[in-house]
Amino acid sequence: MHHRNGRAGVDRPYACRLTRPVAFDTCPVTSGRVDDFVAVANPNRRASHCWCLSHRLTAGEVSALGGGSRESAFRALCERANPPGVIGYDDGEPVGWCSVGPRSENTRLSRSRLIRPIDDLPVWSIICVVIRRGRRRRGYTTPLIHGAVEYAASRGAPAVESYPVDPGAGRIDLTMAFVGTRAMFEKAGFEVVGSTDAVASSLPRLVMRRMI
Repeated sequence: MHHRNGRAGVDRPYACRLTRPVAFDTCPVTSGRVDDFVAVANPNRRASHCWCLSHRLTAGEVSALGGGSRESAFRALCERANPPGVIGYDDGEPVGWCSVGPRSENTRLSRSRLIRPIDDLPVWSIICVVIRRGRRRRGYTTPLIHGAVEYAASRGAPAVESYPVDPGAGRIDLTMAFVGTRAMFEKAGFEVVGSTDAVASSLPRLVMRRMI
């Protein structure tokens, strides 16, 4: 099933629907969609601000891909066979970002001694989930994660993992909210399958997985 985002000739696969009558769909962040990523994650386009690379690439890789420019390195990733995530659109407006890709292609994650593989399954990993400022608490997170899983499935992923925290009835520090919460991923069909030695907002991070 394909949906249009309102721009001529641009198909949007991985479509989901919110409970309200507005189209929500997701699309891989190919090179032509970098500005949509910027609108969600780095609206002021600061060179030192988020380009979703800190948990993906080493400093050496950023230098090799982008000559030291994080934006250039991100753009280079978007030209690869597996773009580094999906953008969520509400009726054509970019409102969410989910970084997802093969764990093996995320160098820093694949080398992590704190978030180790629980088995040999070649999983895809969700590193970051962000909803655009001013668009939060509108029900976008679940369909965004579903779209990320559908994208991974379309590329042959056997399962998708995430590494969130479980704050219970408490709250997570906003600076670490990108890792997500257990409840957020359970709502999208993920189950806890392991633990890590990593922490976020002083809370232990879990390994959650959704089989495909």
